Amino acid sequence: MSVLVIAEAGVNHNGDETLALKLVDAAHKAGADVVKFQTFNANKLVTEDAKQADYQIANTNKHESQLLMLERLELSRDAHFRVREHCESLGIEFLSTAFDSDSLNFLVNEIGVNRLKIPSGEISNAPFILEHARTGLDIILSTGMCSLADIEYALGILAFGYLNDKTQPSNEAFSEAYSSLDGQNILQNKVTILHCTTEYPAPLKEINLKAMNTMADTFGLNIGYSDHSEGIVVPLAAVARSAVIIEKHFTLDRKMEGPDHQASLEPSQLEEMISGIRKVESAIGNGVKAPSKSEVKNIAVARKSLVAAGDIAAGDLFTQENVVAKRPGNGLSPRRFWDLLGTVSTRSYKPGQLIRE
Repeated sequence: MSVLVIAEAGVNHNGDETLALKLVDAAHKAGADVVKFQTFNANKLVTEDAKQADYQIANTNKHESQLLMLERLELSRDAHFRVREHCESLGIEFLSTAFDSDSLNFLVNEIGVNRLKIPSGEISNAPFILEHARTGLDIILSTGMCSLADIEYALGILAFGYLNDKTQPSNEAFSEAYSSLDGQNILQNKVTILHCTTEYPAPLKEINLKAMNTMADTFGLNIGYSDHSEGIVVPLAAVARSAVIIEKHFTLDRKMEGPDHQASLEPSQLEEMISGIRKVESAIGNGVKAPSKSEVKNIAVARKSLVAAGDIAAGDLFTQENVVAKRPGNGLSPRRFWDLLGTVSTRSYKPGQLIRE
């Protein structure tokens, strides 16, 4: 199964439909499987007093409320349809993250997305996670800022939501669903966890890719990686550590005004990252250690055989002095060296001749 590459356009369209369409074009040209946006009503997402994150202030050069910032970044509902249609015409999957219940309903029942993405900031929003599960769609769960306990709790809600349409939600019911065989089976079939470090850009020393292995061992689910680091090195390393999904922010121009542009790739970098991912995938292989097809022809050239170190007459004993290992490797293997010592030569050899006993 190929790594699913999600080109995260997010809000890098700055609320402009024309830019959103250009982002779709860039993602498709770069070879992404999915282009993802963010769907929200700013008034339903934040309060009037909610403050910006430090990175948002730094990247926008504005001190304002989250509400004012996000209002400028909303993509209209009508624009969503046109962007989705453009994706369909190009053959790239449209995806968007919902940040409120109305937006989730819109994406599922009107836009008709194929899967859902729960962002890291919503992982403690238990009612909203339950709404996602009750759609029945496959879910990508991002885990920035999370402990293993946070993730397990969210998975319990998802298991419960997938299995129960009308049962009253409760912490006990979530735990029971998560622990059940049916719950584990449905999570394995429908949920992928993304490791993530929620900082923009994320410091390399805080990426902690080994956490991917910890989560895989703990939860037994497919693991991917949502990257906020600079450049493309870390996503390639995540693929080498068996990530099945890579999500990466991209923009048309990192110098554009907005909260996420500076922590995003430009189109040429996105294309380079995806090309690198495909190369890493090809190099990972099947895990079986055996001579490859291209190696076989080099065995005789690179390995050695037992040869006569000097003249050996028929009837002489083979000794450590008259037998040595040299290339090529199409004769008697040096592994037979000790078996040969002390035996009688049945023929004569000149120096450098392959031993043929």
